[in-house]
Amino acid sequence: MAHTVEWPVRLYLFEEDGTTKARVELRTGTTTLAGHGIARCSPEDRDVPEIGDEIAAGRAVQNLAGKLLRVADHDLEGVGAVPKRREHRVAYGWTDAMA
Repeated sequence: MAHTVEWPVRLYLFEEDGTTKARVELRTGTTTLAGHGIARCSPEDRDVPEIGDEIAAGRAVQNLAGKLLRVADHDLEGVGAVPKRREHRVAYGWTDAMA
């Protein structure tokens, strides 16, 4: 049986004083999940807002993806299926803690 669904995603970017914050929201119809990301411009680097946007947005989407996979794992457990253990992957570029 074919099944088609659309999940709207919205991405918000906020920049102030060399720091870019991103928030991405996914609405599934039954729940809303949000991911967050941040990027900071090093004082030695030229401030290029587009790069900060890309890094913060990428981190927010990555954060959202992890949350969505955890929800799916929980739902699998709820129906008696044991999800595969996911490996921890290193983020591209600096992590939020390093930024």
